Amino acid sequence: MIEPSNNYDNTQSVMFERFLSECKNDNELIVLSVNVGNKAKHRLANLGLIPGAIIIKKKTAPFKGPIEIMVLGSSLVIGRGLAENIVVKS
Repeated sequence: MIEPSNNYDNTQSVMFERFLSECKNDNELIVLSVNVGNKAKHRLANLGLIPGAIIIKKKTAPFKGPIEIMVLGSSLVIGRGLAENIVVKS
């Protein structure tokens, strides 16, 4: 009988779902959902921040300040409150 094995090596990346505000800088992320009101969701969609978009978190301002991200080659700065409602996976 063949037993299943867990062949996990340390080089394999593990995907985690978390809020954008919780991610580390310089990580490439995939947007899963944007849980904000219709007006903000429409504005972010116009800027390219939609589910499935690949973004890079560039900088985080100190003292719970805004967060800089790269979307479609453009740099955007969004408030931390908005970033806490964007679910991404790394």
